[in-house]
Amino acid sequence: MRLITLSFCFWLLTACSLQPQGQSEGSEPQLGRLDFTSALDGSERQFFVYLPRGYETQAGKDWPVLMFLHGNGERGNGRDELDYVLAHGPLYEAWIQKRDLPFIMIVPQLPMFGMDEHADYLRNRDPSQIPQRLADGVPPRPAYFPTPDPMNGVPAPASMDDIPPTLPNGWDRIEDDLTMMLDRIEANYRVDQQRVYLSGLSYGGFGTWYMASQHPERFAAISPVVGWGHPDLMAPIAEHQLPLWAFAAGRDPVVTIEHFYPGLNELEKLGHPAVRFTNHEDMGHDAWTRVYRSEDLYRWLLGHSRADEPSGE
Repeated sequence: MRLITLSFCFWLLTACSLQPQGQSEGSEPQLGRLDFTSALDGSERQFFVYLPRGYETQAGKDWPVLMFLHGNGERGNGRDELDYVLAHGPLYEAWIQKRDLPFIMIVPQLPMFGMDEHADYLRNRDPSQIPQRLADGVPPRPAYFPTPDPMNGVPAPASMDDIPPTLPNGWDRIEDDLTMMLDRIEANYRVDQQRVYLSGLSYGGFGTWYMASQHPERFAAISPVVGWGHPDLMAPIAEHQLPLWAFAAGRDPVVTIEHFYPGLNELEKLGHPAVRFTNHEDMGHDAWTRVYRSEDLYRWLLGHSRADEPSGE
């Protein structure tokens, strides 16, 4: 693996007047870009780092870390296209919706890898679709996807042997970059190293399963959202009893629910005591909006530490 260098860019868009009334006291949240050289191809890229309210003023506090892996539609060159990753997930909630989520967030961008040649929603996207942080208040939330499809009652496949454990051109291709980001943030920020979490949606949900299988010792808990995990990835997760909360959507025509069960059944077979699974039966693929909008996931994550014994929750 090549040596990866990282330099710090200026911190962006922070001002006291941007916060709505009634929030907790402390230094303002900050959103910054960090430069790095990709281990994959030597390209110069950036990723977002979010510092929560109070990070600068609570000098004695170590903060939980949440790495978020976006979906297929937010890929880009890691430079002028990086803002597409603001569209969904915990960074959207914290930065665009101005919620006080008490995590240092690491938010990378998956390279395009030619996927725009096959997907109109990538090829035809426009910067006007990127949500903006407002000087006063917050923007309206987008409507949920329409759900004309009935709830999916298809049984789990008898075997996953003919299905590869990772998606084409997925997060596994930049695994070394992701571990570098975790290493760098843990070395240079006030991080509670016992509370490092991982979550992702859709393509990022698949990436969450993959990264957890390769590095189960790094995370206190994970949450893959509308992305199933292949049974072949489950043994290290079960061995480390890594707490996880997986989410599916009952009317999702993209990542259909029947493929969640083989991996979850494998975890049960292996005796994993700390698995949660929630199916939002009324939702389409964008069930991630409800998941990350709720307080439940964040509270659940913060309830887990690598210093604790597995609780089975």
